[in-house]
Amino acid sequence: NLAVMRDGVKINIMDTPGHADFGGEVERVLNMCDGVLLVVDSVEGPKPQTRFVLDKALKRGMKVLVVVNKIDRPAARPDYVVDKVFDLMMELGASDEQIDFTTVFASGLQGTSGLDPDNLEEDMKPLFDAVKEHIDAPKVESTASENLQCLVSNIDYDQFKGKMGIARVTNGSVKNGQAVALAHPDKPKKTGRLTSLYVFDNLGKKEVEEASAGEIIMFSGLDDVEIGDTLVTNVGDVVADPLPPIAVEQPTVRMTIGVNKSPLAGREGKFLTSRMIRDRLFKELDRNVALQVEETDSADKYAVSGRGQLHLTVLIETMRREGFELEVGPPVVIYKINEETGKEEEPYEMVEVRVPEEYSGSVIDLFNTRNGELQDMGIDDGDGSMSVVKYLIPTRGMLGLRSEMLTATRGTAIIDSVFDSYREKAADMQSRDKGSLLAFEDGTITSFGLENAQDRGKLFVKPGDETYKNMIVGIHQRPGDLAVNVCKTKQLTNMRSATKGITVGITAPIEMSLDASVEYLAADEILEVTPSVFRMAKNPDMAQKRKGKK
Repeated sequence: NLAVMRDGVKINIMDTPGHADFGGEVERVLNMCDGVLLVVDSVEGPKPQTRFVLDKALKRGMKVLVVVNKIDRPAARPDYVVDKVFDLMMELGASDEQIDFTTVFASGLQGTSGLDPDNLEEDMKPLFDAVKEHIDAPKVESTASENLQCLVSNIDYDQFKGKMGIARVTNGSVKNGQAVALAHPDKPKKTGRLTSLYVFDNLGKKEVEEASAGEIIMFSGLDDVEIGDTLVTNVGDVVADPLPPIAVEQPTVRMTIGVNKSPLAGREGKFLTSRMIRDRLFKELDRNVALQVEETDSADKYAVSGRGQLHLTVLIETMRREGFELEVGPPVVIYKINEETGKEEEPYEMVEVRVPEEYSGSVIDLFNTRNGELQDMGIDDGDGSMSVVKYLIPTRGMLGLRSEMLTATRGTAIIDSVFDSYREKAADMQSRDKGSLLAFEDGTITSFGLENAQDRGKLFVKPGDETYKNMIVGIHQRPGDLAVNVCKTKQLTNMRSATKGITVGITAPIEMSLDASVEYLAADEILEVTPSVFRMAKNPDMAQKRKGKK
């Protein structure tokens, strides 16, 4: 949140996350707004996430002020971008008033803005003037304290003050220390007293004694505050009705997070035990309201559900940087039963891929093998050499697709995806067409061992790395897993030969990021996450089950 004073007018500005995995936060932020600034790139124009956020704003009847940013880029094409925004608004069913939008051209890097791309001023005055002129001021019915209505749209957590609600005062006014209640149409009323009251000021916040309608506040004192509650007064007999609540979005992807039990565990991390991991995950629920954490049959594993793979990997990356060691299972989608039809449904995503024309066939093949439905295909207007392919695909089809697509297109594909809806479950699909190279034994990897192993596929490891049995050291070039002895050492003898000095070069290993590692995982594999290393391995629990079946 950001609050700026311009000519005696306070402008509250809230940034929304760009990715659809955080779409619930977008809806809650829009609940506190009177209008939107649609920021688009001067070269790329509207993206799939732009469509997602804009659709939400237009359905609420909000006015849109278009800001074409990065206008200083050499390849900037402002007219094309404005036309694309207009087309998008028409497609989304905007009203005549919304389509008649004002456009401001700006460069955030240089701090310039203006209504004409060729005539920019040296500050952001044209942008703020456009906000004051075209975005409506808050509509206030009453500022009397007994009419207080304040819908909680977000939750923050302070280690000294506890749970803090963020809300916009719709009607009435509120004072620090006032007796208040949290009302909800479907829940009993919760009472308490405010212990602190803040409003946003520039890039931070400041404590105030009173705030009235139109202001965005942050308050503490009510530890059981939840999103969708309405803050009302608890003084006197006259109390305003609760506002219509907003629902927190339901998760679509689940992963297991637990204690790292690999042979190399405990060498780097500070937080290793199940109690520490459990406390950290449940503490995350205080801020990350779209997340769900559940106990499992195992005492050292927890099922964590979120809006998408990115939502969960952001949490894992944060914990890794804090010093946790974790064992992470592969992502799986969450199915649900349609109450009307009684059929099982799964989440679908709308995916847009920009790729050079010669690779478009490979992209279409990958989508088709994963039950994708072609929605649109064409040539990018701005760059004739790029194809644009749009597909509707099950979320489980997207798991692992990005890495395969980047390989198939030699890293040239630009992939954007957004959650679409729940639809009837598609047919089974092939997950991965290549197996893994597994370490044959515990030990230190040698260059001699890698010389032989690299003929079998692409490697993730280099000489000197520690390994253990059934750790994944590379991608097999054929289906099925293959154990390779990467710790093999050269036999030392006093025999000499003419070819003694000839050595085979070792190819550089593939650097696997957290996202790439999670995408690679098959159903019987796990990921070991430490502060400095990602290691993949076969799940020992699954291996015991396989032996039992034999």
